[in-house]
Amino acid sequence: MNRRVPLRKRLLVRLLIATVLIAVCSVAATAWLAVETTTRALREEQGQVLAEDMDVLARLSGYAATHPEWRGVQDTVRALSARTGRRIALTTTDRRTIADSAPPGTSLPPRAAATVDPLRVDTYTERGAQRGGIDPRVVGPYRVTGQEKARLEKLAKVRQMCFARNGYEATVVQTPSGRPVVTDHDGPVAGGQVPEECADGLLNTPTPTEEKALADLAERSRACLDKHGLSPEANSFVAVDVTEQRLGTRYPLGKVGRPGDREAVRKAEDCVDAARRAQLDPYVAPVAELFLGGGDTTAVRFDMSPANKAKVVGAAGLVLAVTVAVTAVVATRLVRPLRALTEAAQQPPELHVRVPVTTRDETGILAAALNDLTERRERWEAQRKAMVSDIAHELRSPLTNIRGWLEVTRDGVVDPDPALLASLHEEALVLQRVIDDLQDLADADAGTLRLHREPVRADELLDQVAAAHRVAADTAGVTLRTTADGTPWLDADPVRMRQALGNLVSNALRHTPADGTVTLTARRDGDDVVLQVTDTGTGIDPADLPYVFDRFWRAEKSRSRRTGGSGLGLPIVRHLVAAHGGTVEAASEAGTGAVFTLRLPGAAAPD
Repeated sequence: MNRRVPLRKRLLVRLLIATVLIAVCSVAATAWLAVETTTRALREEQGQVLAEDMDVLARLSGYAATHPEWRGVQDTVRALSARTGRRIALTTTDRRTIADSAPPGTSLPPRAAATVDPLRVDTYTERGAQRGGIDPRVVGPYRVTGQEKARLEKLAKVRQMCFARNGYEATVVQTPSGRPVVTDHDGPVAGGQVPEECADGLLNTPTPTEEKALADLAERSRACLDKHGLSPEANSFVAVDVTEQRLGTRYPLGKVGRPGDREAVRKAEDCVDAARRAQLDPYVAPVAELFLGGGDTTAVRFDMSPANKAKVVGAAGLVLAVTVAVTAVVATRLVRPLRALTEAAQQPPELHVRVPVTTRDETGILAAALNDLTERRERWEAQRKAMVSDIAHELRSPLTNIRGWLEVTRDGVVDPDPALLASLHEEALVLQRVIDDLQDLADADAGTLRLHREPVRADELLDQVAAAHRVAADTAGVTLRTTADGTPWLDADPVRMRQALGNLVSNALRHTPADGTVTLTARRDGDDVVLQVTDTGTGIDPADLPYVFDRFWRAEKSRSRRTGGSGLGLPIVRHLVAAHGGTVEAASEAGTGAVFTLRLPGAAAPD
């Protein structure tokens, strides 16, 4: 089936129309938004704190927190500039360049975006900053040694397992100074109350490195504390809060002033904070100014007012609604016939279900093709059943005869005289011919039919076939003759061609009455050679012509192999001719004889 689908019915055209419709809606909505939003002025926002600016500041603050000077920061600046696509410059407070991703001589922006000072970070925008304003990555003299770190990690694991035994889940976190802390990220472990079993005091005790740093801190803060009369009676720092990750609150100050005196506590914390900055100052890089952007480059953005937001949401909702509606309609129309095809294909094969053809598009053509396939399958199934029955019948009759004669001979009823043996031999030949015919058809179906080609004269081929059937023709009282127009040549297997023509001649002799004629002709027709077998017999009904080459087909179902052949001769002819690259056709009218025409590729005469 190769019916042409109207252009408007093609699936491709329908999908293109749906896509164009959605695209037009999207473009229209985008254009409307553009017209509406471009009426809003884009304003300059110098020093805008964006997420990438915060990352840059965090990276540079971390560098300053872990290096006593800015030497070597140029590589970090260039890497950050390449990642963000922006200019990054670091200068001293008097605007002497420390590092710059722009070429030398490029002017700086009008003002700095931020100040990089790890001891006084922006506690509102700097991620990871602590309340005291000191970058948590500044550790200075508080960094524990490797041996101390290993010992603290073991103690932290012991504390964690102790919490676990008491029903509290805790996590061990490494801090920049190397001291592990036991914490629950949602808050203090056990609500700040340490079970008595876990309060061994080992993890809470400062290491020698920490004791040295804390002693120095206490000495630095003593003058300020004495000035306010707040010096603790005992040592200023005697314990470690093992759940606190921040350096400023990990080492709590001892009791100062009167209990409940908040002002005294605030003054004491200010004194300690100032002393800690002075203590850490030698370990961090000097204060620097950070410039982002380039020259007079400005950052712009849309003014996302409530009205603009409403327009964006409305347009997006409209486009989404149209897209969903169009897609649903198209998908429904496309899927409905496909579902019908699927349901039909899933039915049991023996039902031979047909699909109603309701459209003229590709799906309708597929449904029609499926119906044709179902009809062919039903016909093939009927032919297969008939063929099995015919094969059984063809083999049963001679076998029954052979068995019957052998049994009566065995019982002594009949003597095995030459006539009986000749009859049994004839029945065996009948079986052999049926089996040989079936084997030829099986080879043809499997594509293993072997041909031994050689140059063959068509007129000589006809003479050989006529000579082989001359006795049978004379016995039937039928005249057998051959005619040839010139000497056409074939490149063919002479044995197989004699077999094909012999089947046609045998079939013609069987259906031609006495005094009839069977004629074999050969002629050249362009590049082809046409061979014909014509008889003056009973002919074939036009309604039966489409089936003459089917296996085990007989025009008269009552005819037996003795009178009507096995029904395999013509199928073998068709396969043999097809193997030679040719075609075979039958033409006839009832009562006027039949004509079988073989058209084969011709060959040049050999030298």
